[in-house]
Amino acid sequence: MKNTENQAIEEKQYVLGTERAELHRLGLQHQVWSAEARRGWELAGFRNGHTLLDLGCGPGFCTTELAYLAGENGKVIGVDFAANYVAFLQQQSALHGLGIEVQHASFDTMELPANSLDGAFSRWALAWVSNPEEVIARVKDALKPGGRFVIQEYFDWSVFQTEPAMPTLKKAISACYRSMKEQAGDIDVGRHIPAMAARLGLKVVHSRIIAKLTGPAELTWHWPYSFLQIYLPKIAERGFLTSEEVTQALHEFKQISDIPTARILCPVVLEVVLEK
Repeated sequence: MKNTENQAIEEKQYVLGTERAELHRLGLQHQVWSAEARRGWELAGFRNGHTLLDLGCGPGFCTTELAYLAGENGKVIGVDFAANYVAFLQQQSALHGLGIEVQHASFDTMELPANSLDGAFSRWALAWVSNPEEVIARVKDALKPGGRFVIQEYFDWSVFQTEPAMPTLKKAISACYRSMKEQAGDIDVGRHIPAMAARLGLKVVHSRIIAKLTGPAELTWHWPYSFLQIYLPKIAERGFLTSEEVTQALHEFKQISDIPTARILCPVVLEVVLEK
């Protein structure tokens, strides 16, 4: 009974849930975004022998790659509060013999000794907490002097749109954004990170906007669709859409998927590399 209660809490905290379908979606998402993550790690100078943090690691697709990067002489610490994902990552780490330390903890309770990290990485984790600046401060304290923190967060989720526009699909995307704005945290937290860094005495050594425009023949096209498949029914339960609108919106997505010239502009992400 206690495990069921814990899972229910996690489902509330993770807007997309932690069930098997979401695990698969995160795997697809990683395929779309892995090159962007690796570019950030290269800019930050992550290398063999480093001790690295994957903040909000989820099931650990990035954690695993970071562990191979850190090598036998390094270590990666993955922090997440979802028991399902922590267990999955622990299994993968044991299976592949990787140097991964997994902490089942919130960002407020994670254990990070001062001056212990060579680098840290976070993607779409700070958007879901009410105290992102405090979390960044905790990571700063754990970084060694000169250590770098790569952050990838949404700068403007509201630009998410399709061409051609479809009426119910457009309404559904707008409902997604409204639902996110009503939750704890700020889905567009990326725009505030440079100012947070300045207040904390962290230097911004790199920043770039990541905007993805995709067509039906590309892998990236399936990323927003997989999101809508899972998220639209969840916000319908909260009253943002009717079940009929969810069905129609997904039908309209499939309709534009048959148009070779159709395009999706995905939510825009800001990447920053901070240095202590």
